[in-house]
Amino acid sequence: MKLKFTKMQGLGNDFVVLDGVRTTLDVTPALARRLADRHFGIGCDQILIVERPATPDVDFRYRIFNADGGEVSQCGNGARCFARFVRDSGLTAKDEIRVETRSGVIAPKLEANGEVTVDMGPPVFDPARIPFASESAALVQVLDVDGKARDITALSMGNPHAVQVVADVERAPVLIEGPLIESHARFPERVNAGYAEVVDRHRLKLRVWERGAGETLACGTGACAAAVACIRRGLVDSPVRVSTHGGDLTIRWDGEDNPVLMTGPAVAVFDGEIDLDESRA
Repeated sequence: MKLKFTKMQGLGNDFVVLDGVRTTLDVTPALARRLADRHFGIGCDQILIVERPATPDVDFRYRIFNADGGEVSQCGNGARCFARFVRDSGLTAKDEIRVETRSGVIAPKLEANGEVTVDMGPPVFDPARIPFASESAALVQVLDVDGKARDITALSMGNPHAVQVVADVERAPVLIEGPLIESHARFPERVNAGYAEVVDRHRLKLRVWERGAGETLACGTGACAAAVACIRRGLVDSPVRVSTHGGDLTIRWDGEDNPVLMTGPAVAVFDGEIDLDESRA
């Protein structure tokens, strides 16, 4: 069986995008792992699947599989690539679309300069909805990480995040403590561990250990979560430029129940075809 795909990237966060509108797809966790494998497959952080919507008031359905085969609810950099893909492949002529995800509807918009702005919806701080095991709704909470007390802000941007503010993001223990936070018992669905350094009132530096993918060059929902957490903590003001190893995103949030707006690039790298009968992972 041969499977057509498009390889895309948003700030180095890379994706295999599959057209499930024109082709019937059955993506299992095992197949997602094969496609994501950088030695025996195509190689990517996430698999993105474009499908027909289940409800009439949206344009598409958006599914995401992490490199470990787990299906997740949201991916910010992927959402921008999704919008670019459906427009460039002729699936829509719209500049702004409504997309159904497992965590709700998002609204990506193609800008005149080629970047994509995504309405990610409002952030969620309620521990039960993140989900995060806590009897307190405090903005900053202490998390025990291998015997060390770490101050985090827990929130959801369609997927769960634990954001720490650090003095120097390049010296932060992302590779050591990131996996421990990802699988921490207080996050029953695992969590993305973000490390944010405040540069000035409108800029953050960020590294993120993503659940199911490890540290990536950029994380769109992680940038949203970091900006929102730091705005709520009074450390920065909107708009916030979030600098990752893969590049910059601009995050806007007016507080309370207002939506978080994320703007950044989305780039098609190449189109290809993989023979699933011959590939091995």
